[in-house]
Amino acid sequence: MLVDSPPEPRAATAPAPPTRRAVRPLGLLLSVALLVLVAVASIAIGAKALTLAQVWHGLFHDSGTYGDVVVDERLARTVLGLLAGAALGLSGAVLQALTRNPLADPGLLGINAGASAAVVTAISFFGVTSLSGYVWFAFLGAAAVGALVWFLGGSRGATPVRLALAGTAISAALYGYLQAVMIMDDAALGRMRFWTVGSLASASESTITQVLPFLAAGSLLALALARPLNAVTMGDDTARALGAHLNRTRALAMLAATVLCGAATAACGPIVFVGLMVPHAVRSFTGPDLRWILPYAAVLSPVLLLGADVVGRVVARPAELQVGIVTAVIGGPVFIFLVRRRRTAQL
Repeated sequence: MLVDSPPEPRAATAPAPPTRRAVRPLGLLLSVALLVLVAVASIAIGAKALTLAQVWHGLFHDSGTYGDVVVDERLARTVLGLLAGAALGLSGAVLQALTRNPLADPGLLGINAGASAAVVTAISFFGVTSLSGYVWFAFLGAAAVGALVWFLGGSRGATPVRLALAGTAISAALYGYLQAVMIMDDAALGRMRFWTVGSLASASESTITQVLPFLAAGSLLALALARPLNAVTMGDDTARALGAHLNRTRALAMLAATVLCGAATAACGPIVFVGLMVPHAVRSFTGPDLRWILPYAAVLSPVLLLGADVVGRVVARPAELQVGIVTAVIGGPVFIFLVRRRRTAQL
């Protein structure tokens, strides 16, 4: 089944145990500290070996070789990794609540497929070659697919099952189109090969500036939806009894997820598993309350993304593995573990 049955209202509304209530704020502070450490590692460690003194000098005093490496390359990709990781984590948590499926991710509703199809169209038919051009096509593709999924899923009568089915069908069609265009156009294949892997290597101040307003707006909207989404996760009847506006909440949740995932995918390419693993993992610690799941996902998803990026820079020196490859290698076994653990719990 694509969507799990709604959780029991009693379990979803039960107050958190006293120990969990006390530990969650401390855990969030520790998560922020971990994020700072990973961000520092992302600036200090790269495919080109530099000492800490050289990194410090390049960051604050040098506009030459060290400054080019540290500021123009590592700092930019670190900032983009922070923003994109938070966006993927938030969109994954929102979509898991929206579909009531704890194993859902942004790819479930076709958002990644829409961005990818738009980029290959831009390359093959419009001759776009710059990353700044990809960003807008990818974002528009993601937004168009998000709107189409909402329409095909029933619009005001949308349900988790309909949304998931519509997203799956559209994803299959778009990936078929993408493969057909890439096979027929060698130039598109060459340019898309790098983008579709998912990478932070092309990060620049221009890219960050273009996607930042969308990421900020989507993040604020997602965080504001925590309380109404808590009601939605308890099932339609219970949510209505609690006074929740189901259609409005679902529409805004779709909008937030589309904006967040679309902007992140536009800037970095489709990066898999981050939006699935982190929200699912933190739920075992925070409980079902999205007022805690969303902040944890926003902090720990960049930890995973930047950590994977640092690993990719180190393991293949002097070259590097793209972050999308590293997250896929990590995410595959973790996804299998999560599915098996969930099946065991249901037996």
